[in-house]
Amino acid sequence: MPNIKSAKKRVLVIEKKTMQNKAIKSALKTQVKKFLEAVNAGNKEEATKLYPQTVSAIDSAVTKGVIHKNNANNRKAKLAKKLAALN
Repeated sequence: MPNIKSAKKRVLVIEKKTMQNKAIKSALKTQVKKFLEAVNAGNKEEATKLYPQTVSAIDSAVTKGVIHKNNANNRKAKLAKKLAALN
């Protein structure tokens, strides 16, 4: 445990930010999982409806600095490819 006041504050701030990042990443994984379940079930209209929401969740994670923009573009491309294969 740190002794210096600023170091103590950093520990508290980092814990708080870690929890926020974890929540954002968890929500992102849940959204992607919903989309993939719709695709795997062959449910075209459900997958088409969920795709914009999933892309929005990925973009939101990038804006908040949880994932890198290249990682996000890679994920979006894979999801688009799966959606196109379904059609």
